[in-house]
Amino acid sequence: MTEATDGDGEAAEEARRPSVAAVARDRRVWLILAVVTGLLVCCCSAVVGTLVALSSGLLTA
Repeated sequence: MTEATDGDGEAAEEARRPSVAAVARDRRVWLILAVVTGLLVCCCSAVVGTLVALSSGLLTA
């Protein structure tokens, strides 16, 4: 097997800090999850509100 190199031909360290790109990617993933969760909560609350209004007779079907 060959050793992993870091592009300069030198052996890469075993425990390296995560790169800036990896941290940014993780933040993007969390941002996307937050947006999707927010949209889901808004849609579900709108559906529940509509059902409550229909059941109480405030709206007609």
